[in-house]
Amino acid sequence: MTFVPLTTQPQEIEEKSFEIIAEELGEHPFTAEQFPVVQRVIHASADFELGRSLLFTPDAIQAGIQAIRSGCPVVADVQMVEVGVSKPRLEKFGGKVHCFISDPDVMEEAKKLNTTRAIVATRKAARLYDGAIWAIGNAPTALLELIRLVETGEAKPGLIIGVPVGFVSAAESKELLSKSKGVPFITNIGRKGGSPVAVSIVNALSLLAARE
Repeated sequence: MTFVPLTTQPQEIEEKSFEIIAEELGEHPFTAEQFPVVQRVIHASADFELGRSLLFTPDAIQAGIQAIRSGCPVVADVQMVEVGVSKPRLEKFGGKVHCFISDPDVMEEAKKLNTTRAIVATRKAARLYDGAIWAIGNAPTALLELIRLVETGEAKPGLIIGVPVGFVSAAESKELLSKSKGVPFITNIGRKGGSPVAVSIVNALSLLAARE
């Protein structure tokens, strides 16, 4: 028996997917400006539980849109995030994506300090960029270090997207972010997350920035 898809048109497939997501999600606590981001996360993961667990500060969406429109950089914790983010929409406003996890100086410093490359890369990015969107989907240690740097005044993010996946410190790092004050963030509850989730959030924000 051969399965015939309902449609082979990319735009129609995406629109139908979003219709299904809205229908199956049902009632939800998200605002009209937050919901497109939630839809993109569910679309990327096919995980309604993950979508429902998303947390936003009230100013998160507008902070992300403003940062993109101002040409602020996106700092990715790993190369999977860097590769997945839609570059043309950022470049339209003068923005770029940066990832330092594999830089030789980062690897050398991490080895010398006996710490993770994610921590050293976070410190490097914090020295270089104020007002950046931080997209952390893989490394809880990057998120924990960023929170520490914010608290000490050494980092000034425009928005933190903190959705690392894993069993060691992932849920805890996101819980700590959820209690942070004075910085816009998008995160989620629990172990779920990942690079595709971080990418989907950045891409959702860049779509909103391009449309408004």
